Amino acid sequence: MSSPPPPGPDPADPRPATGPGDGAGPHTPGSGGAADPPTCPRHPDRVSYVSCQRCGRPTCPDCQRPAAVGIQCVDCVKEGARTTPTARTRFGARVADGPPVVTWTILGLCVAVYLGQRLVPGLTRDLSFVGVLAGSEPWRFITSAFVHSPTSLLHILFNMYILYAFGPTLEGALGRVRFLLVYLLSAVGGSIGVLLLSPLEPGWFVQVVGASGAIFGLLLLYVVLLVRQGQVPTALLVMIGINLALPFFVSGIAWEAHIGGAVTGAALGGLLLLTSAPGRDKEAVRRRAMFWPGLVGLAAVLLGLGVFRIVQVLGAGAFTLTG
Repeated sequence: MSSPPPPGPDPADPRPATGPGDGAGPHTPGSGGAADPPTCPRHPDRVSYVSCQRCGRPTCPDCQRPAAVGIQCVDCVKEGARTTPTARTRFGARVADGPPVVTWTILGLCVAVYLGQRLVPGLTRDLSFVGVLAGSEPWRFITSAFVHSPTSLLHILFNMYILYAFGPTLEGALGRVRFLLVYLLSAVGGSIGVLLLSPLEPGWFVQVVGASGAIFGLLLLYVVLLVRQGQVPTALLVMIGINLALPFFVSGIAWEAHIGGAVTGAALGGLLLLTSAPGRDKEAVRRRAMFWPGLVGLAAVLLGLGVFRIVQVLGAGAFTLTG
């Protein structure tokens, strides 16, 4: 005899049927109920329903960064900035690398030194370039780059105007380090011009302020870069003419320093043109990197000329430090 079938639901009973696994029992955490709300990985205590468009993780308001499309988290923004190639000028400087810090620093130093020259007796003597002391006190090649004639307000005003007008443009194109080295090397070239072109007496015994040599180097470098573009503004040529004539009206400024700074600046401009290249490919990077050995070579030429001239005029004893 077969057993009777199990009783089924009563059609007249309005209650739904229940059974194992139908979720009708009491709810316990983690037993298939509602999921936990999304939280920010950096701030787990903050609920966020906004997701990063790049990685898809939740991101709280403090970690959200606006992107071209939607929102990105701060971690993805940092990663993108790290992997994005840096835009550079044809001379290797970062594009839009901030304010011209070097230009303003040089300008501030020149003004501060000029005020010190007016207030502190002997400061001009201690900082200016003197030919007979070039071997024993070589720091004067650099310190003179920030010295102006203390008796002439026109001298510093004219030089600082040129620095203000052309410095930011050159610093933006060359970069901070290149611009600073160009300024200092032009000043050194101006002092070398004094050694090569001035007679022993009185030229080597005169205190020469070297800021004009550096400024003149910047001017000629700028001219060389503009010649490549086929245009040199008339106003720039007028400034160069005034700067050339200034030593004949202001005492303590040597035209020999102007010539030395100009030649050095023009050589630096030529070096920059030879080693410049647009783009980020390997050949462009390699070519721009050649600027540095070229700069070292130019500095070595200036050093060799200076040492040769000092030994020729004063002998090897000129390099003995004074007591």
